[in-house]
Formats: sequence, structure tokens, C-alpha cells
Amino acid sequence: MTFAEKCNEIFDRATADYHMADDVDAVVVNPFSKGTVEHTLYAKNSIDAIQWHLEDIIRDPEIDPVEALKIKRRIDRSNQERTDLVEDLDSFFLKTYADIKPEPDATINTESPAWAIDRLSILALKIYHMQAEVERTDASPEHIAKCQAKLDVLLEQRDDLTEAIDTLIQDIKKGRKYMKVYRQMKMYNDPDTNPVLYGAKQS
Repeated sequence: MTFAEKCNEIFDRATADYHMADDVDAVVVNPFSKGTVEHTLYAKNSIDAIQWHLEDIIRDPEIDPVEALKIKRRIDRSNQERTDLVEDLDSFFLKTYADIKPEPDATINTESPAWAIDRLSILALKIYHMQAEVERTDASPEHIAKCQAKLDVLLEQRDDLTEAIDTLIQDIKKGRKYMKVYRQMKMYNDPDTNPVLYGAKQS
């Protein structure tokens, strides 16, 4: 099994595990040992699954504005946690291939392996929920057909992305590509760079 295939397997498992309770407040029990890349992958998809459903809840037109603000703040925290986990994954790749000497004509990729894997995690959720739409018994044949067409595209997209990620990892391993990771600098979360936040401290 390739690395990206393992990611898909873990993401599918985490997505299915979330939907056993289907509750954004349920306690997530990570089945993998802390400190392993598998633990990070499972945690990443678990956070994505919870955020997926928080995004659904906050779009309820009847939601209480106070509750909506609480959820928005929770989504902001979740986004930071997701970013931190992606950067943990990139640290794993940097450490794994630290001794690889790039070839003289090696090139950099448009995104790091971890940010591509981030998209695999979201695809796992899209596929799960689109499959659920296809299996609905209360929907029209037109709705089912439209969702099936979308599901087919999502599955093809996952196949293509899986292959592309594994190719990138092999290219890094062989020295044909090299990694250069830029950490995300989310200024709105930082009380020292968000003018609304540091302005409040000064007033």
C-alpha cells in the first residue's frame, strides 16, 4: 500500500467513525498511537469531519445569532488546529527525507505533500456525503442521478490526487523534487497582527 492509499484508508475510517455518533460534541477516540503519522492523519480527518458539520449547522437560517457566533469562533479554532496538523505532517516528510540530496535540476512543487493530503481528507468527506445523497430513498430520481454523476467525479478526482501525491513523494525520495515548506501565517488569529485584537488591548 502506498502512502497516499494509506491516507485514504485512514480518512475513510475516521469519517465512518465520526458518523457512528454523528455529533460535533462527541469525544473522538483516536485508535492510533500518539506520535505516529497515522495518529496525525486520523486526527486531521476527525477535525475536518466535525468542522464539516459545524459549517452545516451555522447555515441554518433559524439559528440563534449568539449560538452562530459561538460556532464561528469554534470554526476559527478548528481551522488553526487543522493547519497545525498539516504542518505536523510536513515536518514528518521533512524529517523522513532530510538526508536526500536533491539532483542539480530538482524542482520545487506547487504545494507540499501535506497540503495535497489535506485535500484527500476533504475528498473523503465529500465522497461519504455524496454517497449518502445517492442512497437517499426520499429524493427524486433526478436528484439521485445528479449526485451519482458528482460522486463519479469525486472518486476519479481522489484516484488522480492519490497518484499525484505518491508520485510527488517518490520524486522527493529520488531527489527529483525538493521540499520547501512555508508555514501558514494566519494574521487574523494572532493578537499581535490582527489590528482589531491588538487595538482592543491598547484601548
